[in-house]
Amino acid sequence: MRRSARKRLYVALATGLVLFAGGGPALAADYAGALIDAHSHLPNATAIDAYVAAMKRHNVTKVVLLGVGGAQKDDVAWITAAARKYPDRVVAGQPLPDPTAAPAASRLDAELARSGAHVVGEVHVRQVSRKIDRSPADPAFVKILEVAAKHKAPVVIHQELDASATKALEAALTAVPAATIVLAHGGESTPDVVDGLLARHPNLVVDLSGMHFQRTPALATEKGPLDQGWKALIARRPDRFLIGIDVWAARLFEPAMLDRLMTWTRRVLGELPPEAAERVAHRNAAALFHLE
Repeated sequence: MRRSARKRLYVALATGLVLFAGGGPALAADYAGALIDAHSHLPNATAIDAYVAAMKRHNVTKVVLLGVGGAQKDDVAWITAAARKYPDRVVAGQPLPDPTAAPAASRLDAELARSGAHVVGEVHVRQVSRKIDRSPADPAFVKILEVAAKHKAPVVIHQELDASATKALEAALTAVPAATIVLAHGGESTPDVVDGLLARHPNLVVDLSGMHFQRTPALATEKGPLDQGWKALIARRPDRFLIGIDVWAARLFEPAMLDRLMTWTRRVLGELPPEAAERVAHRNAAALFHLE
């Protein structure tokens, strides 16, 4: 190696050591603690086997399985069977396909009394791709929230926020303050909008499910850093967020893809302050869904 090249190498190494010692941009370690997937689905009756195998590889202690907003008629059967087969791993949610139907609240009341489920959903409130646009402030949905509050079961909603949807969500949160609403996928919104909602409504929790590298909006690309706006918000309000992987299609249950998704999840969590990472990774979900 030429003398000039050696000199450049020594300078680069010395600079790296100084940055590391001074708290500079050293790479964060992946989060290595307990992890609860607070939001996922099943595409068929057998997919749970591949998922549980991946859970064991990546120390995912529990998965909360939710319905797909009425899009799959066998959700209840698949989720019930998965919870029966893997009782220490699977937390069964109570699907709710028709949240604004007149008898929905009384039906949900009976189903929760029978199943003892600790979470309701995923309820599709506003999903543009499926041409679903309901209001959580609709009187029938407010009754759903009252039933859920009675059973101490949070309601997970898919609501893609625009100005009108945000206003309706705030009306629902205000109408039943005893009910906890979990806004899935960050509301497909921005950190600023979510921050305002969290500041105004203590009964709102946000899950970060489906915000992985294959989806938009994403918290991060597969190898890139955590979005700075989301990172700052989560670090400032670590008690208000859950992490979820949101697998739903059969192709996502292939072992190699599950490994990529779970590795990405731990990498992103590792960029948060340790206390915040622990809360988002499992402590918040354990408390919210009565898993402790």
